[in-house]
Amino acid sequence: MRSMPMPAPGSGCVPDADPVAARSSAAIAAFGLWLRWYCARNFHAVRLSRTGLPPDLAGRPLIICANHPSWWDPALFILVSRALLRDRIGYGPMDQAGLAKYRFFRRLGVFGIAPDTPQGAARFLQLGTRLLADRRTALWVTAEGHFTDPRRRPVRLRPGVAHLARRVPGAAILPLAIELAFWNERRPEALLRFGAPIPTGPERSVTEWTGLLEAALTGTMDALAAESMARDPGLFLALVRGRSGVGGVYDLWRHAAALARGQHFDASHQGSEW
Repeated sequence: MRSMPMPAPGSGCVPDADPVAARSSAAIAAFGLWLRWYCARNFHAVRLSRTGLPPDLAGRPLIICANHPSWWDPALFILVSRALLRDRIGYGPMDQAGLAKYRFFRRLGVFGIAPDTPQGAARFLQLGTRLLADRRTALWVTAEGHFTDPRRRPVRLRPGVAHLARRVPGAAILPLAIELAFWNERRPEALLRFGAPIPTGPERSVTEWTGLLEAALTGTMDALAAESMARDPGLFLALVRGRSGVGGVYDLWRHAAALARGQHFDASHQGSEW
């Protein structure tokens, strides 16, 4: 993950040692409520594809392997987790320099690593292996490691998740595609889609695992792109709904005109979209 330059409730500073001890379920619940309000103010909707919804994987730890199009990604992880994976204990890595600026994120299960260093790679594998020993864990990873346009091909992932796949047999990896798109409203849509789960194990080499994960994430991203281009809200579940219309004087004038005609006013550009 990367740091998110947005306000957060509280400051709850806990030494960056043990993410299990630092994580607070109460802080996550409060932050999740705040995120719903914040995302509703900034998006027309946050939508999850109805195709590829995660199956019941109870009893198996999860690694969510996502692309990384924007700094919104950690917020979207929390929204999806609160909507679909409430029984999971979520964690995720972040650049330790960014985490030092937003220390509250430790309360959300975020732990710091030094990217592009042997020490950072070792810490990610050490903590990831330990956290995934708990079958309730969901480890959220933006595996590209840096902001990348979702249309860029080929998709290239860092090998950390591949190493974990070999080290933690019995887990499942879920590809997760994320895309921000403008449809018919002033605010953008945040779109997400899960791919099919991939069981972990030591049978493949790190190179083979990396290739498999890159192909799986590419396929999930391509499928989401096709749904995005269709601009059909019916293909998605709306996790958060923001406001439609332009707002301000323009919508006041439209509202008044509709009342004068004896019509119901709908602020959206193409009628009801939900």
